[in-house]
Amino acid sequence: MPLYDYKCADHGLFHELVPISAAGETCPCPRCGLLSPRVVLVAPSVLAMAPEKRQALARNERAAHEPRHGNRDSEREQGCCHHARHKPKVFYTAEGNKMFPSARPWMISH
Repeated sequence: MPLYDYKCADHGLFHELVPISAAGETCPCPRCGLLSPRVVLVAPSVLAMAPEKRQALARNERAAHEPRHGNRDSEREQGCCHHARHKPKVFYTAEGNKMFPSARPWMISH
């Protein structure tokens, strides 16, 4: 059973464990027995927040599960390098011939 918040007109806020099926109903105050409505408590910082910022936070929450698409450089920084093309490093021998130590040894250089 979930814990819901209720507000008595005389005694203020109280919490009760109530079955989900009775979540929308009133609950008797434990002190006076007066039927009290259920209230939803919201943090004061959310109420005082600018509407644009609140919408941006909601948008970020909805998009939190989606994969990130964007700058390829950030993917390389995160360790994802299968999209990037690597240029083989070129070395020149004393005779002036090209040598690719990281390339395939059976390929002929041009």
